[in-house]
Amino acid sequence: MKVNNIIEVKNVSKEFVSPKKYPGLKGAIKGLFSNEKVRKLAVDDISFSIAEGEIVGYIGSNGAGKSTTIKMMTGILTPSKGECLIQNIDPSKERKKNAQNIGVVFGQRTQLWWDLPLSESYTILKEIYGVSDEEYKERIEFLNEVLDLDEFFTRPVRNLSLGQRMRADLGAALLHNPKVLYLDEPTIGLDLIVKDKIRQAIKDINEKYHTTVILTTHDIGDIEELCNRIIIIDDGKKIYDGTLENLKEKYGTMRKVTMEVKRGSKVEKLDLSALLSVPKDAYRIEEDNGNITVSFDKNKLRVSDVIEQFMKHMEVSDIKIQETELSEIVKAIYEHGI
Repeated sequence: MKVNNIIEVKNVSKEFVSPKKYPGLKGAIKGLFSNEKVRKLAVDDISFSIAEGEIVGYIGSNGAGKSTTIKMMTGILTPSKGECLIQNIDPSKERKKNAQNIGVVFGQRTQLWWDLPLSESYTILKEIYGVSDEEYKERIEFLNEVLDLDEFFTRPVRNLSLGQRMRADLGAALLHNPKVLYLDEPTIGLDLIVKDKIRQAIKDINEKYHTTVILTTHDIGDIEELCNRIIIIDDGKKIYDGTLENLKEKYGTMRKVTMEVKRGSKVEKLDLSALLSVPKDAYRIEEDNGNITVSFDKNKLRVSDVIEQFMKHMEVSDIKIQETELSEIVKAIYEHGI
């Protein structure tokens, strides 16, 4: 089956050039007469394709180049090299045409009119995007259903809570039924209940309209709830592009087995390296107030073998098995790369 790629990013780089700054008062004066420049390569030869209807997490540490990439994809910035195409449109050259196809939500910034009721902000956006009365009615009904807009639809935007404003901004970005939705930290600062509402709304919108969603976030919960595919960027370079499951399988190999054992059990005498013929550095045993935790690489030891040895040699009353959390994998990638 032919895949319909709605986004094509081809060997894109973005370099920023700024005047060199010098320390102190003398340095400030020197800077006025100096022609020296500082060059910063924010995005370095990145390529990827995104198919229609995908929800993709685009993640990286602060300063990795995420926002710069998104700004090139939305047409705010022009690439220094390479090409971005959104539905075969170059967004930096055809900004108006591109704007009709995209919706954007930035976590702590709003596109709504601060002193106007939300309903009037939506009416203005309806006219800006040329949405017909029939389409507007249908869209508002759906957005109210998934975002519960009715409870604050007539209030001025300045009187909305953060959670209400985020729901309102998401609705505003979707009024013209864009093909692509860019979400930059859409759940930042929100409580768990509102986060769940926002996440469910994104799922419903994607399912009903087949909207392609690009999500940048530091909230691992957003990624786990919404994204089947993630792209990781570090220091301007793409370092991972694949499924969430593959990332966990490839880099989340550590397991923890925690067992509650009878007091007085001689844990230090249990030598797994001898019993299971593995190196001593293949596992780590920790004891804490009657709980024994064994940490190990699943490629070197099997969970069943670890549990079997403990149950043979001591009285175990409870067992808990933990896989590596996605947050731990992403943190390790940010710190050490792939």
